[in-house]
Amino acid sequence: MTPDTAVVIPAKNEADRIGATVRAALELPGVDLVVVVDDGSLDQTGRVARAAGARVVRHSRNRGKAAAMETGSEAVRLLDGDTPRHLLFLDADLGESARTAAALIEPVRAGKADMSIAVFATRVRLGGHGMVVRLSRDGIRRATGGFEATQPLNGQRCLTRAAFEAARPLAHGFGVETGLTIDLVRKGYRVAEVEVEMAHRATGNDWRAQVHRAKQLRDVALALAVREPAVRSALGKRPAR
Repeated sequence: MTPDTAVVIPAKNEADRIGATVRAALELPGVDLVVVVDDGSLDQTGRVARAAGARVVRHSRNRGKAAAMETGSEAVRLLDGDTPRHLLFLDADLGESARTAAALIEPVRAGKADMSIAVFATRVRLGGHGMVVRLSRDGIRRATGGFEATQPLNGQRCLTRAAFEAARPLAHGFGVETGLTIDLVRKGYRVAEVEVEMAHRATGNDWRAQVHRAKQLRDVALALAVREPAVRSALGKRPAR
């Protein structure tokens, strides 16, 4: 198969799993480039990723997921030939299950979708994560006039270069997935959900997990707040009294 897809993996302190994720991504049909953006890691994430075969770009300080995606996509653009590669974004902690991401590339490669979003067939324990999911799902529905996102915060997505550029600038931090879906649906790009057998690290209920979810809630709320006034205007709706 002629190579046509690059994988971008934002990563922070994922030295224990990034190697397996990179190796699995490199085995995907049509993938000839894996870029890991080491987003201010304090461990050996970058070194392990490079040893596994990835190109590594490092942020000297943590800048957040959206910034890492922007950096990775720019690195791919600089390495693209005459035909831009599709962009497959994967989480760093997928490990061996990243092999199933081929299903995300297929509808984009076939011209049936401009962005595909993974729906995990097997759910992991999410702790208090459900509140953020509901906020994002309900916000996407309102902002797009009806698009129902099954797993709105899923970061495993494949996009054409044109679709990615149309969504820039990306929503901040953990609001990036919510913003991507809203912006592309509103602009008329085709978005497809694809069930995959992937798994990543489950989130718990310790203080670190609670801080992570608080940041997610903040970033998703910000992404929605920025977009909803414009959506109301576009749809001719009046603000609720």
